[in-house]
Amino acid sequence: MPEPGRSQSRTTEAKAVSAKAVVIGAGVSGLTTAVCLAESGMDVRVDTDRSPGETTSAAAGAMWDPYLAEPSDLVERWSRETLSELVALSPDADTGIRLVEGTQESRLPCDMPVWGGLVGARLCRPDELRQGFVAGWRYRAPLVDMPRYLNYLVRRLEQAGGTLRRHRYDRLDEALREAQVVVNCSGADARFLADDASVDAVRGQLVVVENPGIRTFWCDDTPGAEDLTYIYPHADVLVLGGTAERGNWDLSPDEASAREIVRRCAAVEPSIGEARVLGYRVGLRPVRSRVRLTDERHEDTLLLHNYGHGGAGLTLSWGCAREVAQRVRTTAGPTP
Repeated sequence: MPEPGRSQSRTTEAKAVSAKAVVIGAGVSGLTTAVCLAESGMDVRVDTDRSPGETTSAAAGAMWDPYLAEPSDLVERWSRETLSELVALSPDADTGIRLVEGTQESRLPCDMPVWGGLVGARLCRPDELRQGFVAGWRYRAPLVDMPRYLNYLVRRLEQAGGTLRRHRYDRLDEALREAQVVVNCSGADARFLADDASVDAVRGQLVVVENPGIRTFWCDDTPGAEDLTYIYPHADVLVLGGTAERGNWDLSPDEASAREIVRRCAAVEPSIGEARVLGYRVGLRPVRSRVRLTDERHEDTLLLHNYGHGGAGLTLSWGCAREVAQRVRTTAGPTP
C-alpha cells in the first residue's frame, strides 16, 4: 500500500499541473458549459473520447424545441434562456444559426405547447393545414447547422483559453484527480460513467437530402404518434426525420428506416421524393425522468452533473451551462 503522504503528494501535484476545470463530453452541452466556465475566467479543458463532429449533437436536426425533457418548470426556464442566446447569435453566419419560419401540425385536436408564447406562435387557419391535419401553429425559431455550430463553440472556447483533449474515462473517480472542478456532460454514456441506470438511449436516425427549394420547416406534432416526421431546411440540404427508438444503442444507419423517413416526408412535400439522398445521421438521445443538474463534493473536488437532456440538448444548452457556471462560482468560490 502506498504511504499516505506520498499518495497525497502525487494527487496534489497532478491537480497543480492540470486544468482547474475539466468538462467530460464535447457535445453541445459539454462545449457550451466549457465556454461559460472559460469565459468566467476558469482554466478549462474538455476531455472527450470522440471529436465534436462524432457526437450525438452533430447528428441532431436541430431545431429549438423543448422535446423529451423534464421537469417542465426548469425546462421552460432553461429553454427561454437558450432561446435568447441563440437569437442573439443568429446574425453571425459563422454560428450556423438561422431563424426560420414553419409549422407544427397535428392529426388530432390539441392545444398549442406552453412554450409557443416564447416564439410568438399563432394558431394556423384551417386553410393553412396540410391534408389530414386538424390543428397547428406557426412560428419562427432557431434552426441550427450543428456541425458548424459545434465548430463555433470550439473556437469560442479556445479564444477564452480553453482546450480539448482526446481522452476516455471509464470511471468518474479518474476525472476527480484531474481538476478542482469536474463537470459530467457525458450524455447517454452517463448510464455507465456515472452508474446511472435511469439514463437510457432513444435512438434517432435522420436522412439528409438535396433541398429541392423548401425554405420553411414542418413537423408532425400529433400526440401519441409513434413516428417523428419533420422537415428542416438547411440552405442546400434538407434534414428529414426521424425515429425515436428507446433502448436501441445501435449507431449504424438502417436502410429500411431511412426509406420510411423519406416516404413520410414526401407524403407532406412531394418534391422530396425525387431529392437525392446525401447521407444519414444517427445519434442517441440521453433520456432520463428529469435532467440531472446537480453538484456534490468529493474531498477537495467539486463534481457537477449536466446530462439527461433527452431530445432537447441544444434547446437547454445555454440555460443549463449558465446554471453550472453559477453553481461553480457559489460553491467553489472565486477563481484564483
